[in-house]
Amino acid sequence: MTLIRKHAAMLVGATFLAAATFTAPAFSQDRPDITVAVQQIVNAGALDVLREQSNVGARVFYSIFETLIDYDRQKKDLPQKPGLATSWKRIDDKTVELTLRPGVKFHNGDVMTADDVVFTFSKERFGQLPEQEAARADGKTLFTATASTATEGKVPPAEVAAVANRAWPNLDRVEKVDDMTVRFISTVADPTLEGRISRYGAEILSRRAYQEADSWLDFARKPVGTGPYKVVDFKPDNVLVLEAHEDYWGGKPPVKNLRFVVVPEVASRVNGLLSGEYDFITDVPPDQIATVESNADFEVVGGPITNHRLMVFDKNTGPMKNAKIRQAMTHAIDRDTIVEVLWGGRTQVPAGLQWEYYSDMYLADWKVPEYDMDLARKLVEESGYNGEPITMRVLNNYYTNQVSTAQINAESFRQIGLNIQIEMKENWQQIFDNTSGPRMVRDWSNSAPFPDPVASIVNQHCQNGQQQQVGEWTNEEFNALCIKLETSTDLQQRRAAFRRMLEIAEREDPAFTVLHQSAIFYGKRKDIDWMWSGLQSMDFRPENFVISTPAN
Repeated sequence: MTLIRKHAAMLVGATFLAAATFTAPAFSQDRPDITVAVQQIVNAGALDVLREQSNVGARVFYSIFETLIDYDRQKKDLPQKPGLATSWKRIDDKTVELTLRPGVKFHNGDVMTADDVVFTFSKERFGQLPEQEAARADGKTLFTATASTATEGKVPPAEVAAVANRAWPNLDRVEKVDDMTVRFISTVADPTLEGRISRYGAEILSRRAYQEADSWLDFARKPVGTGPYKVVDFKPDNVLVLEAHEDYWGGKPPVKNLRFVVVPEVASRVNGLLSGEYDFITDVPPDQIATVESNADFEVVGGPITNHRLMVFDKNTGPMKNAKIRQAMTHAIDRDTIVEVLWGGRTQVPAGLQWEYYSDMYLADWKVPEYDMDLARKLVEESGYNGEPITMRVLNNYYTNQVSTAQINAESFRQIGLNIQIEMKENWQQIFDNTSGPRMVRDWSNSAPFPDPVASIVNQHCQNGQQQQVGEWTNEEFNALCIKLETSTDLQQRRAAFRRMLEIAEREDPAFTVLHQSAIFYGKRKDIDWMWSGLQSMDFRPENFVISTPAN
């Protein structure tokens, strides 16, 4: 066993005490109250899908909001299906027309029409009107103004406008054809338009509720969507309470009150489940699955999701300016050991930043950089590295096994001669901050909210993506290929562009390196029939939640 494998094995020895018995909570004869213990609800303190583009947000938002095109979320290949639109069709390379579902009611009782859809994708909602941008420039970012119009009183934070631009860089407009028909029209040919319409961040909002709110923050703390549950209480970093939306178009919600409570510690979540305090818990580490399932009243479900764990590089700082240092790090990661030891083989090392559900755009022959410590040492030597500290920024297990993974990788990097210093951070603002010290290497993940490389590599690493927007990395050839990938309608041209982008960003001038495919495991009461989703959403709709009746 190598030193790195010995180190990994030592990290997974601890286990938690489990409660011995389980007493099911007393439910009303109508519908139960369900409590889900999570490591976090949202990161930004707001329930706005354009402000909170995160793994944790994806989990809760599906109960509140819905998109026009949805997915069969419990199926492995995640096929698209009608959502708030009953059908859609291509008009041309730039245009998709959708027929809206009749009789859909928002949480405030209003019936959804084309006007709500048009508003959801408007410059006003995106925070991109000239007067909104001017207000932010004047420091009026949070929101309430003594203005004569609703528009002037709504100034979303800059992150909303940035995410909207990232998700919809070429959207010209959404056009009302009639009350129940809309058209999405792009400024350029867009082969991914249907995917963008279905993605996390394209959820439909109530125009009236948004415009009548006193401020963007007021709406973002108690938003109005069409989902099966409506917000009744939200305390950031503490609790989110949802109540059944009785007029939900998809049938009577099976849960009366749905509570997401923040419980950061894994041990507390596990023990709370086994004692009956929680009905579900999220982010169960693989080494705790046996603890949960040792009690016959509980089980663990879950598996790999459409998200990859990454290590991300800032090429503008210290030793990271040298591509050979970044290349060396990509070859010094023993990904198979991480998957084997920390995940019990329950996930996999993927073929780079892509997923099989990309279908025709999936490059099956692509591989992540091979684990080769001799090559890694050679690259470090060739770089002229002189022992300068290289900082790795890590959160405290925001991702499952995050700290253990960082420790394994740091030890491996030290073995090739790098002076690695792990910096534990409390939140994402500290992870991204470049004013309090050198920002060199950080943990991250990357999701594919729809089945195309545009959803992941373009959305997060191209010109409008977060990595370039925060100033960590850029590459001229890569950026030109981003545009080709977004606008070409020729499959072979798009595949060639994607392959070259992976060559640049994963091998030649590394922007990131993929560690493994993420996986989520949920502990839950065994008497609840419920299926998890690869899209990370927790679905408590009628067709996905049933409490089984014990046999006599």
